[in-house]
Amino acid sequence: MKTLTIQLPDEVNEKEAKMTVAAALYDKAILTSGQAAKFVGISKRAFLETVGQYGVSIFGDTEEELRHK
Repeated sequence: MKTLTIQLPDEVNEKEAKMTVAAALYDKAILTSGQAAKFVGISKRAFLETVGQYGVSIFGDTEEELRHK
């Protein structure tokens, strides 16, 4: 396991920052949904219910790709 330390300004919401990073890593298939949820400190279900707010599909296709299928 690797450790990464990031210094954020006090006004930045730590959980929001973690969710942004987790969503990006999940979208790139670097983390599984379970790993991303653990990183943020929430349940896998909560992660999957929330990640769409960050522009990430849990189905692997964008909205545009789904329209053309």
